[in-house]
Amino acid sequence: MLTYDNVYSWAGWGGKLRLGNGKCRLRIFDLRKDETVKGVSFLKPIIVVIADVPDSKMSIRSCTSHIATCVINDFNIDPSRMLWIEYYPQTNYGQEGERVIPERIEAVEFEWRKDNAIRPKWRPLQPQLLEAVKNLISQKD
Repeated sequence: MLTYDNVYSWAGWGGKLRLGNGKCRLRIFDLRKDETVKGVSFLKPIIVVIADVPDSKMSIRSCTSHIATCVINDFNIDPSRMLWIEYYPQTNYGQEGERVIPERIEAVEFEWRKDNAIRPKWRPLQPQLLEAVKNLISQKD
């Protein structure tokens, strides 16, 4: 079940200069609240999907650890029960849009130290999980 879907703003780490601040589209799904999978236990029932928004100063990829740290604190999420996903929709470019950058969905794993995400590692999703995440994303686009 989708529990949050909005543009999320994170504060930077640069004090008054607010270095590293930005925005992203944030969607949080809680599979424990999904009636269609009732009776099923999930190791990571919270799925967090972030995507770039055009008017952000920073990309999600460059700030993913900082965003993850902010999100788990702002939404009181246990990071050991969360799957962190970066979503990049298909992009067309060129004079007539003839060139295509395909859609990309990647999981990011972090080391957690005192509720701070560090050392992100990007990995592709297994086919079944990829299909499940695509279904979640398409529910409310």
